[in-house]
Amino acid sequence: MMSERRYVIGIDFGTESGRALLVDVASGEEVTTAVHNYANGVIDEKLPDSGVRLEPDWALQDPNDYLEVLKHAVPAVLRQANVDPADVIGIGIDFTACTMLPTKADGTPLCFLDAYRNRPHAWVKLWKHHAAQPEANKLNAIAREEGFNFLDRYGGKISSEWFVPKVMQILDEDPAIYAAADRLIEAADWVVWQMTGVETRNLSTAGYKGIWSKREGFPPDAFFKALDPRLEHLVDEKMSREIRELGEKAGGLTEDVARWTGLKPGTAVAIANVDAHVAVPAAAVSEPGQMVIIMGTSNCHMVLGEEERLVPGMCGYVEDGIIPGYFGYEAGQSCVGDHFAWFVENCVPAAYEREAAARNISIHQLLEEKAAQLRPGESGLVALDWWNGNRSVLVDVDLTGLIVGMTLATKAEEIYRALIEATAYGTRVIIEAFEENDVPVREIVATGGLPDRNKLLMQIYADVTGRPIRVAATRQGGAFGSAMHAAVAAGPEAGGYRTIQDATRAMARLRNEQYTPNLEAKAVYGRLFQEYMALHDYFGRGANDVMKRLKSLKVEVLAAS
Repeated sequence: MMSERRYVIGIDFGTESGRALLVDVASGEEVTTAVHNYANGVIDEKLPDSGVRLEPDWALQDPNDYLEVLKHAVPAVLRQANVDPADVIGIGIDFTACTMLPTKADGTPLCFLDAYRNRPHAWVKLWKHHAAQPEANKLNAIAREEGFNFLDRYGGKISSEWFVPKVMQILDEDPAIYAAADRLIEAADWVVWQMTGVETRNLSTAGYKGIWSKREGFPPDAFFKALDPRLEHLVDEKMSREIRELGEKAGGLTEDVARWTGLKPGTAVAIANVDAHVAVPAAAVSEPGQMVIIMGTSNCHMVLGEEERLVPGMCGYVEDGIIPGYFGYEAGQSCVGDHFAWFVENCVPAAYEREAAARNISIHQLLEEKAAQLRPGESGLVALDWWNGNRSVLVDVDLTGLIVGMTLATKAEEIYRALIEATAYGTRVIIEAFEENDVPVREIVATGGLPDRNKLLMQIYADVTGRPIRVAATRQGGAFGSAMHAAVAAGPEAGGYRTIQDATRAMARLRNEQYTPNLEAKAVYGRLFQEYMALHDYFGRGANDVMKRLKSLKVEVLAAS
């Protein structure tokens, strides 16, 4: 007998694992969660079974790992919560992007077939597969030479991580795989295809990673022909021009997948989404003016706008790409948590390690405690946050890190704080770029791992940006946002919601805590930010390319050794 409560399931397909989250539709209560680790994880050295070696910068995955998440994580949450499958009205998923694969017409991945299993290009290309950089360079050059203006929507460059460069690499390096592929598809859309038996393409990955726009569609066939004559009809032959809106119902669960998951056949499945973007409604944001920052190893900044604006250095904008009715803008920083981890792993004195061990706290906790005792400007340091290049607004992976002001009296906690401040300055650069181009940012909502782990960082971000910061209640932004979209796909008649805005108002929450700018600290940081910008422009805009020269010399020396 069905209960009065209704539930939805969101699945966040990450880099190493998939997480299923069971959520109460009416209240937004996170009932239970289950994680299933991928058996093959990130394939970056050799193929499973055959042992075929991979070149540098490759990152592949096994699509069977995604299916195993459905078979293990979903039954686990039903079992843990003792929920009647009849009370689950919908399921939604999100993925890292661009993660893509070649399949046959029926959806069978080429890597499942014995004839292609030992061919690297037959496998899933993960988002961080960077081996298509030559193809990305070619695409950007041709787009500029031929006068195509779509690059303006993506900060002037298409990344090697995106869909078309990865397709080009398949064609360049293994044309037989390209020929054998009836479909080239995002992994997010492929999983939905397996769940429903219906092939769909979602608006978010198409717009942010596939060079599609709601007003212009894909670039014309003439552009693809300029890339390679064999690509002229790529979209019509191996992709699709039918792009589906977020929150739509892709279909119902097939009998087979219902049996795997323990859910009822026909359960509503939402159109797929992207992990970062789906976290925006999960952070209780569905209107312009609030920037959502997913804070972790890197930062991803998302903000909604009512009008189309070109913002220099942004990663991209897509109409209806995050919340229907608005332009969804994205920017990012390549190195945040990774920044601090590098310092802890390589630069902390042994005495600090002993003190942390004696107090049974982590090195990060010890450094945060010591750094919190410093006043803004007290260390005399300013750093550039480019240890992993600059994503926004300079869009330059060849930039590197810098710390200015070091003396023989400089302490570890002063450097640690300077690195935190540097990432906050980088976020302020992004905010000012949006504001200068009429995309307002009045408030910040933070989500991800860092808001829970580093209170000092959150206060510094508030002081540097001059904006209050709230924190999303959920710690599972991707899975929770996917569950919200599942409630929309199910619709009001099944106990769900008509729009994602309705779901946001009913299900998403912010925590009570808020970080408010300290006016005295804000004033000092205003002066430090000017020093940051002087270094930012000098080293980042071509006045002195010493970072790139040093990087080139390093490559030259290593190649000769």
